[in-house]
Amino acid sequence: MHDRIPDPCRLLIVGINPGALSEEVDAPFAHPGNRFWPALEKAGITPYRVNASGGLSEQDAVMLAERGIGFTNLVARMTPKASDLTKDELIEGGERLKRVVDKHRPGAVMFAGVGAYRDAFGRRKAQRGLQSETIAGAPVWVVGNPSGLNAHETVDSLAASYREVWASTE
Repeated sequence: MHDRIPDPCRLLIVGINPGALSEEVDAPFAHPGNRFWPALEKAGITPYRVNASGGLSEQDAVMLAERGIGFTNLVARMTPKASDLTKDELIEGGERLKRVVDKHRPGAVMFAGVGAYRDAFGRRKAQRGLQSETIAGAPVWVVGNPSGLNAHETVDSLAASYREVWASTE
């Protein structure tokens, strides 16, 4: 899946890595069981629920770009589960992410997955929420992973954290 980063970028959303469907249709968070798009709509960040399972429509891509919402992944390699990635891949992905953020200068970075964030940036005690460290000067927020495999999150809990991040970029 390739990066989708508008200029200007108000919010850069960072997934851990693409799953099989996201890779196939070249769209972020494409699996129908993923709670990302329902939570983004519930948070009021998008005006409607995007269905990315067949790829992003032209209307969806334009709406996201107009709202300044960009997407990248920490690691480009597709795996069935994020836990299939090596720690070295996560660390290398963190270095790549620093370059992406430096180039695009988003208003904020929203990282979906605290465990991968900890490994990528060596911040073992990082918690969800606004981080004390920035990436290339951009504020970094860590939110829960919206994958259906993460039983600790709901659409409501994700929407609440997304709403907080979005409000910080106004």
